[in-house]
Amino acid sequence: MTLQWQIGSETNLLLFFPKPISLDKQKKCWALADIIETMPEVIEVIIGMNTLSVFSHPLAWDEFKALQNKLTALLEEIPEKTIDGKHIEIPVHYGGKYGPDLAAMAASLEMPIDAVVDLHTSAIYTVYFIGFQPGFPYLGGLSESLHFPRHTTPRTHVPAGSVGIGGEQTGIYPFASPGGWQLLGQTDTDLFDLTKDSPTLLSAGDTLCFTAIDIHE
Repeated sequence: MTLQWQIGSETNLLLFFPKPISLDKQKKCWALADIIETMPEVIEVIIGMNTLSVFSHPLAWDEFKALQNKLTALLEEIPEKTIDGKHIEIPVHYGGKYGPDLAAMAASLEMPIDAVVDLHTSAIYTVYFIGFQPGFPYLGGLSESLHFPRHTTPRTHVPAGSVGIGGEQTGIYPFASPGGWQLLGQTDTDLFDLTKDSPTLLSAGDTLCFTAIDIHE
């Protein structure tokens, strides 16, 4: 696996693990982030889906290249970090007004609607990171049989609680917003609540499963 830090800007370095997306690669991202965050040159490390983005203090060019070399040395033997997270069940209303894309997606996959729901609810998903919106979980573990492209033209309004698929990932919209994912259903579970000590329901390393409350044609 050939990895290389790419220069994003005068204060930013980027690392992309090659596809396919995997939990093992995400564990390496978690471990690298822990190490890099302790470096005095670094302001922030942002974890993505099998990616890392490192932001540094303003540095002279030779100092910035030295940081790049230091980060490159970490790639010679990358540890993994396992997070002992909690497990959450997310109940979902599938199809109908809750999941307006379910029927069309099932037809495109040449699968019965029930089979799509069975596949979506039978997996245990791992939260790789939180992004896009406060509390929005990017999940690994989606069956390859359900990989499906995003809409070419995103919706201007996706209801809060919508459960969707975008490419190789599935996730949940905590808030209403524009979005291009295929919408399979909707949950009443709050993923973000400022009245709680920990506003975000899910964190990186947590696992979850979806359960079907009902399925609408």
